[in-house]
Amino acid sequence: MSNDLEQLTALNRDYVASVQNCDVKRFDEILAPEFYCSNPDKTLVDREAFLKQTARPIAIRNLREHDIIIRIMGDFAIIHAATSYTNADGQQATGRYTDCWAKTNGTWLAVSAHVSR
Repeated sequence: MSNDLEQLTALNRDYVASVQNCDVKRFDEILAPEFYCSNPDKTLVDREAFLKQTARPIAIRNLREHDIIIRIMGDFAIIHAATSYTNADGQQATGRYTDCWAKTNGTWLAVSAHVSR
């Protein structure tokens, strides 16, 4: 496995865990200044709004990623994955996400995310 692939695999795992754990500090480390996220409710939020959104407790539990596809094109990468989780009412649910990452000065940062449920 290439070093970039190892790094992106770990960052993807961190990203999903940070959503579940409302870990604003970790997101502050891995989001690019120009980050945007397209939310399941069709809103588009910038980095600052995403960090505020992340700080609020979420109703879903047991968020897990699977069927991960990581495509690396030089200093740009796209990660596609499926998710499974438990809703607030205890029902099992699934979703998808696509995250875009850019490598700047040797560091991978998330520049875009699109989440669907």
